[in-house]
Amino acid sequence: MTNGRDHRIDFFRGLALIFIFWDHVPDNPLAQLTVRNFGFSDAAEIFVFLAGYAAILAYGRIARRDGLLVANVRILRRTWVLYVVHIFLLTLLMGIVFVANNHVETRDMVQQMGLEYFVGNPQQALADELLLRFKPNLTDPLPLYIVLLLALPLILPLMLRRLEVAVGLSIALYLMVPLFGWNLRAYEGGGVWYFNPVAWQLLFVLGGACALRAENAAPRQRRPACQQPLFIAAALYLLVAGTLTFSEKWPDVHQSLVSLLHLESFYPISKTDLAPVRLLHFLALVYVVARLLPTHPAWLDNWAARQTCRMGRYSLEIFCLGVLLAPLADMANALAGDTWPMQVTTAIAGLGLMTLMANGLELNKKWGKPVQAVAT
Repeated sequence: MTNGRDHRIDFFRGLALIFIFWDHVPDNPLAQLTVRNFGFSDAAEIFVFLAGYAAILAYGRIARRDGLLVANVRILRRTWVLYVVHIFLLTLLMGIVFVANNHVETRDMVQQMGLEYFVGNPQQALADELLLRFKPNLTDPLPLYIVLLLALPLILPLMLRRLEVAVGLSIALYLMVPLFGWNLRAYEGGGVWYFNPVAWQLLFVLGGACALRAENAAPRQRRPACQQPLFIAAALYLLVAGTLTFSEKWPDVHQSLVSLLHLESFYPISKTDLAPVRLLHFLALVYVVARLLPTHPAWLDNWAARQTCRMGRYSLEIFCLGVLLAPLADMANALAGDTWPMQVTTAIAGLGLMTLMANGLELNKKWGKPVQAVAT
């Protein structure tokens, strides 16, 4: 941690952004390396959890220093910025997709990106876009974060005073989803939000709770991992989840494993409602990584780690760039015949552009220009 900033959080946030970009490019070979291939959860959980960690840590410090009123004003101002960015991002994304679709003959990119509603109902779609009800594919995490941040002024005072009560209420709200089916409505005929805020708020709150605990925790000597029953249980769960997920590449083998372990009732595993087995997998992953992670920051001193941290530091800008690069990479792949070398090339080129943008933003900041590093 340097100058109050935890670079480990930046690293994992940057890693999540890389995974999100690779996962968003259809048939991308490098997407086989992302976390979604080795367990029930994926980069979305990392993104939301660290968003809560960073937001509650940052605004909690402001609340203690300057008061809750100042913190709430900062939160609402930040929410407005995110809202404006979201509208601007959708405009650019739709322009890119419509232009790309005119050049691609092997697939309908408008349908692939979920833009048929806009084509058939442009006026209503624009109104729904302003209300966060119309969200084309790839853009769902940003509206979720806007809603979670908008609710933060209600959550923050309780988290700072009675953290256990805040987490308990968050868990209770999460449990309302399977009991009553709570979610926000999308546009007419569009069902509900892909990322259910009523369920995903729990990850946001848990991220903030971890931040507050880590801020106040006294240093202590760790016991070896093999002597920690909780670590062993979490590692075993990750192993089982990883085996089941990896076996999906062979449907017959996967079905046999599911039947052998009597897990039929857990499938399909809902991402929309953050199914309990998915949530548990992510929490086990966080626990195991936190226990295995070196306490000293030397592991972040190499070039690749520094670049990843830099992307995480400017996560809003890099996320938006990744969303725009995904359809461009898909278009380039289609025009080249969807060959494996081209798919790898566009994935690496996109990563290079994300790295270049992060370095440009860092230089801008060092030169004194008003560039704000954001916590998303």
